Amino acid sequence: MEKITSRANEKIKYAARLGESASLRKETGEFLLEGARLCFDAAQTGIEIRQAFFTSKALWKYEEYVTDIIAKSSVCCEIGAEVSQKLSGTESSQGVFCICSMKPQPESELLNTSGKYIALENLQDPSNLGAICRSAEAIGLDGLIVSGGCDIYNPKALRAAMGSSLRMNILSVDNLDEIISAANEKGMLTLASVPRNTAEDIRTVSMSGGVICCVGNEGSGLSRQVIEKCKKQVVIPMNGRAESFNASAAAAILAWELKR
Repeated sequence: MEKITSRANEKIKYAARLGESASLRKETGEFLLEGARLCFDAAQTGIEIRQAFFTSKALWKYEEYVTDIIAKSSVCCEIGAEVSQKLSGTESSQGVFCICSMKPQPESELLNTSGKYIALENLQDPSNLGAICRSAEAIGLDGLIVSGGCDIYNPKALRAAMGSSLRMNILSVDNLDEIISAANEKGMLTLASVPRNTAEDIRTVSMSGGVICCVGNEGSGLSRQVIEKCKKQVVIPMNGRAESFNASAAAAILAWELKR
């Protein structure tokens, strides 16, 4: 196993850039994953691990995870503690990192027309995106549709998802309104979640067939184009003086209603 002690090593610089740059992730089709359990989940899920990095402490402390990661990785390196700090996005790193290949992008035409989906438009907080992935898997949605905003391979999103984004069916699209139009033509119910009293109570909507429910940006909500394309506008009833739910909380409630 190659040993790397310099933070200026080209492999380390590239790995660090993957964690920082969404454009580089998109260009290369690779992403940086951190954490013993997350990297183990990637190996178990069948995600291609191209390079793996471990501190000497991690090699024995997380041996049960590391053994499988090493078996599934094309290249493995032992790194020093200072090198680990360059790669880490947390204050207390476990010293386990992988450069992985992104999952193949599913075709929009392959969406299950009887399935239940949450669509996210321009979410800016990667922690919200990751939390939504985790809730979507736990509730049993057929998948997520992500349009604009942060990407699912953002390190904070990956940590918040706790492995769910590596297992979920996730479609990334440039224009959500086009997907909504196509879903309408296929007979799916499309819903725009809006904080308006004039919208229909989400609890009263029949979810018997295929449904896509859209959740918008944390500050500005859904775009006008998406709202106009959706067949219905829905609202989550609220008490008290709060004006809206956090995006991840709203998505979890909506996902529950879709499957209820």
